[in-house]
Amino acid sequence: MLIVMNHKAGPKQIEAVVKAVEQMGLTAAPIPGSERTAIGVLGNHGYVDDTTIRDLPGVQEVIHVSKPYKLVSRDFHPRHTVVKVGDVAIGEGKRPVVVAGPCAVEGEEQIVRTARAVKKYGADLLRGGAFKPRTGPHTFQGLREEGLKLLAIARRETGLPIVTEVMSPDTVGLVAEYADLLQVGARNMQNFELLKELGRIRKPVLLKRGMSATLEEFLAAAEYILAEGNGQVILCERGIRTFETATRNTLDLAVVPLIREMTHLPVMVDPSHATGKRSLVAPMAKAALVAGAHGVLVEVHPEPDKALSDGPQSLTFHGFEALMGEIRRLNEFLGF
Repeated sequence: MLIVMNHKAGPKQIEAVVKAVEQMGLTAAPIPGSERTAIGVLGNHGYVDDTTIRDLPGVQEVIHVSKPYKLVSRDFHPRHTVVKVGDVAIGEGKRPVVVAGPCAVEGEEQIVRTARAVKKYGADLLRGGAFKPRTGPHTFQGLREEGLKLLAIARRETGLPIVTEVMSPDTVGLVAEYADLLQVGARNMQNFELLKELGRIRKPVLLKRGMSATLEEFLAAAEYILAEGNGQVILCERGIRTFETATRNTLDLAVVPLIREMTHLPVMVDPSHATGKRSLVAPMAKAALVAGAHGVLVEVHPEPDKALSDGPQSLTFHGFEALMGEIRRLNEFLGF
């Protein structure tokens, strides 16, 4: 339920409505606006009788919201959310950002060399996995804390904020010590204890769509983070599993403008994991920006054929340089 206050409603009237909601055993979440305040009502598991609320002084309208996600919805939050990662702003009205780097941190020379290259060609953030969720247990699982330390060295060398994945609630604190943006991978989109823990910290989160998740399930997962108090969430489409086997996943670009209609959160696209093929990354990165994505994530490696993880979908330095030139021209066309 969403309670819209009259534009003349003062603090005392808003406080009275909040108390009335709490007396019903529910949680009130005031949402200040430029012209009026709205109050979101959380914690209900069905229809809420608004009789005691509707006629309170200052209440203009009561809207019943049936969606399983409320804080994520534009019904509750009509204004766009812009997420700050270091000095980089991600969201509506901002130049689309490019996040680039290897799938996995393999060593200091590799990550620093890559960081310098992607910085040179215009990347805004550096990606790199220290904790790697792999399909098989015998493949490279990442350098863990040592990988985080190497990412910190690369940030110190280049000034690029770093994005890296967190896999479990007990490592959130450790990863947050190093990362500027904490990533939730597709396999952990519905790891609800992890999402809750990320909601309790005050660092931005990049939430990837699960490989078989519907849009409603995706947004409901984001709701877990916002419900714990962290509104700095970026959604990421990275392809879903379908019957098609020609590509690693099926990139659902239609979801980008749909997400922008349904939620105030920024949305990005990862064409590397979506396609799994180096030759498809650049075309789909550009297509994502045309569709309205607020940024793209691409994998870049100094020697993709020797990469310990996801080499076939990683761009070479030369390939990334060419892509960035095309993105700059595309951004001019798009008005950025």
